[in-house]
Amino acid sequence: MPPPAPQPGVIPLRPLATGDVLSGAFGTFRRYWKPLIGVMAVVQGIGILLVAATLAVTFAVAHDRFCAVFDVAPGEDPRGSDVAAFFLSFVPAGVVLLITMTVGAAMFSALCPALIQEAVLGRTVTFGSLWRRSCARLPSVLGTVLLTALMAGGPMLVLYAICIPLIITSTDPDGSGPPAAFGLLFLGLLLCVPFSIWLMVRFSLAPAAAVCEGLGPVAALRRSSRLVRDGWWRVFGVSLLGYVVAMAVGYAIQMPFGFVGMFGLFPTLPGAGDPTPELSTLIFGFMVYAAAMLLGGVISALFQFSFPQLVVALLYVDQRMRKEELAAALTATAFPAPAAAP
Repeated sequence: MPPPAPQPGVIPLRPLATGDVLSGAFGTFRRYWKPLIGVMAVVQGIGILLVAATLAVTFAVAHDRFCAVFDVAPGEDPRGSDVAAFFLSFVPAGVVLLITMTVGAAMFSALCPALIQEAVLGRTVTFGSLWRRSCARLPSVLGTVLLTALMAGGPMLVLYAICIPLIITSTDPDGSGPPAAFGLLFLGLLLCVPFSIWLMVRFSLAPAAAVCEGLGPVAALRRSSRLVRDGWWRVFGVSLLGYVVAMAVGYAIQMPFGFVGMFGLFPTLPGAGDPTPELSTLIFGFMVYAAAMLLGGVISALFQFSFPQLVVALLYVDQRMRKEELAAALTATAFPAPAAAP
């Protein structure tokens, strides 16, 4: 019987089974939750502040447009130009929201491989070291995220650009236009969705390669493609299982907060035949419920965002141990041979 593989960190240094990947992701979150959640909270806080500042500027600049749309005389409707200008005033906030979400997703994709790189060897990780490492590799990881989204989502965007105008502008009297356009859209989605999923899985290890090997975006995508080759179904299945586990655990985390919110809300609601309570009491009950749900949502989101990325980062390590004998290199790093006596 062969001796057990050494385990200096969260996983044994050998090709991993599915249980090893999941337990390693849980072990990493449990052991390094302080720096992990700290960096994620800072990233989310910066994004929320940027979006809030943009909305505040929008409300301040477009005050007249708000009045023209909502402050109209009884029985009158706002002009179409005022409504269009009102919606256009929110375009900058939408752009800032999209940018912050994209950069935040790339930061999380860089954060988890940087943490796994140290957790596999059982090293100590601090907030500052994790932040610096993630920020240093953020441009390359952002490039991999954008390129993957462009290649995986590009065909569907082209399909929508072709079919949606056909559906809208079709005015055939016999009604054959819209069904044909809908049929083309349906057939196109049947082809595009599997292709997009295949590409996303094939390039899913690119952020880890960009962080752990210092590669650029294109080189990281090629590296991920080589690592996933001959193991696509394994990477797909374990990654999907990681997302399912993250959703289940996130739901379990959020349930107690929902119960607390309901216990704070129900006593303020009037029963059958009871007099209407004061408005301040109702407002307090709804505020307690909203605060509990918001807190539970934030805590569960931190786990739901990080756990699948930890699973994918461990799959990167697993694929390298299966194909490139990375386990021997990690063992030599974790347990260096003693120096020879003079």
